Amino acid sequence: MKAVVVLSGGQDSATCLALAIKKHGADNVAAITFAYGQRHQIETKFAKKLVRRIPEVVNSVPRCVPARGTAQAAFTTPRARTHRGTKILHKIVKLDFYKHLTTNALLDHSLAIKRDPPPSTSTSNLKPPNTVVEGRNAIFLQLAAVWAKTLGATEVYTGVSEADFSGYPDCRGVFIRAEEKAIRLALDYPIKIVTPFLKMSKAKEWALAAKLGILNVIKNATVTCYNGIPGAGCGKCPACKLRARGLREFEAAAKGTRHSCRVQQKQ
Repeated sequence: MKAVVVLSGGQDSATCLALAIKKHGADNVAAITFAYGQRHQIETKFAKKLVRRIPEVVNSVPRCVPARGTAQAAFTTPRARTHRGTKILHKIVKLDFYKHLTTNALLDHSLAIKRDPPPSTSTSNLKPPNTVVEGRNAIFLQLAAVWAKTLGATEVYTGVSEADFSGYPDCRGVFIRAEEKAIRLALDYPIKIVTPFLKMSKAKEWALAAKLGILNVIKNATVTCYNGIPGAGCGKCPACKLRARGLREFEAAAKGTRHSCRVQQKQ
């Protein structure tokens, strides 16, 4: 076993899973999902489906061709390398204690989720949204690392990002570096925390999903919405707005790519 992916069932972690499979192969990747009493608990059900679906559709690097229709048509793969019947080793861990330690809109379903769109330009003097689950990534990464050591894996993948920062302190690079050092000391084991999206915008993440051949899966078979609505979600919560903004930017860029491909073909 080479890598353990923290798989929530959302866009970021699903793309992380595809990247890990692309690098190591499906047989060398495991996924861990945490059920911590979150409002959008349905994401754990989608995580179960993703460990089957992602290995089937991870393809070789696509080539650009002239295309019509949706943005995803700007990318195609001449031959799909599939892993039919392959199921990623997957563990779901219940963390029932969380609601006894902190209060936020994801754990307390009676609280309304603030719908102000997250800023994307600065991380300074930013008040965290009321969906912050204090210390969540710290705990998830520690537990994932313990399982990774048990499996003999040395990489733990997580989909955190500070490029589209929305007030979550445990999505910062400074935290990841400190966490990795602490885990190595605690376990006396060379764990590496892999953060493919730490400096990547959501638009570029959508583009990466297209290149990996999983764009349809990310669009339709993941749960990013804090209200637990799959796909595009409710369109109102901060997570949905961030996801939608990135998709719009990606589709605009993909449209330009299609145009460029047509020009090159004519030449």
